[in-house]
Amino acid sequence: MNIIASRNMKLFFRDRRNVVMSFLSVFIILGLYILFLGDTLKSGVPDSPGIGFLLDSWVMAGILAVTSVTATLGALGIMVEDRTQNILKDFKAAPIKRYDLVGGYLLSAFTIGVVLSLVTLVLAEIYIVIQGGEWLPLVAWFKVIGFILLSVLASSAIVFFITSLLNSRNSFSTTGTIIGTLIGFLTGIYIPIGSLPEPVQWMIKVFPVSHAGALIRSVMVERPMEASFAGASAEAVQQFKLDMGVVYQYGDTFSSAALSIAVLVGTTVLFYLLSIAVMARKTR
Repeated sequence: MNIIASRNMKLFFRDRRNVVMSFLSVFIILGLYILFLGDTLKSGVPDSPGIGFLLDSWVMAGILAVTSVTATLGALGIMVEDRTQNILKDFKAAPIKRYDLVGGYLLSAFTIGVVLSLVTLVLAEIYIVIQGGEWLPLVAWFKVIGFILLSVLASSAIVFFITSLLNSRNSFSTTGTIIGTLIGFLTGIYIPIGSLPEPVQWMIKVFPVSHAGALIRSVMVERPMEASFAGASAEAVQQFKLDMGVVYQYGDTFSSAALSIAVLVGTTVLFYLLSIAVMARKTR
């Protein structure tokens, strides 16, 4: 498992174009936010102290959730390449257990996803500070990193299952384009969830990576919300969290950190098992 993971990571970081492409959705979202979305979001919320800091923190948290998907997708492109070049058949001939093979690809995707997500976190914090915000407190850093690890773990399992079904470079490229296009909507970055129709809101609420976004947002917007909502009612604060996807509502029930963590853990286990089943069938 470790040998396969090490080999995959070397191949990934050796290809600079692959690394850049893994950040493409992040660059697009950030560019749209700077050029268009930022002004749109600010016009939709009451003007208050630190509102720029609050919205910058909100969108950067969403970008971190997106990175967990796009980075692992780029990393798992190696598996599709191995399949098209029949390298997987060589692995089949070797005395490698199926779960070790799956684990090797997942471990490399997870590691690459974590590295790129941490780089994104540092760049996001630098951007927030340059725009007049503040650095995350030390405890908040640890919380965000913990949620990033969980987000990447769940994302790598989902993306691995998707890529395990692909058999060509063209299908992988098409899938990557679709995921890169939809991921901003599915995590509620382009349009806050409170502004969307109810059916679309439910799509976001049941999408596992959206729960990662909610967890990271809950930490990153905590400090700026203290300034922006100083003296505001509890109802106003709760409504803002609902509208911006910091908290999700299911009927009369509100999501909690425990629920979001359970969703991500369950997603990881489910898609890991599904991936083993698919890989076992394809390498017979």
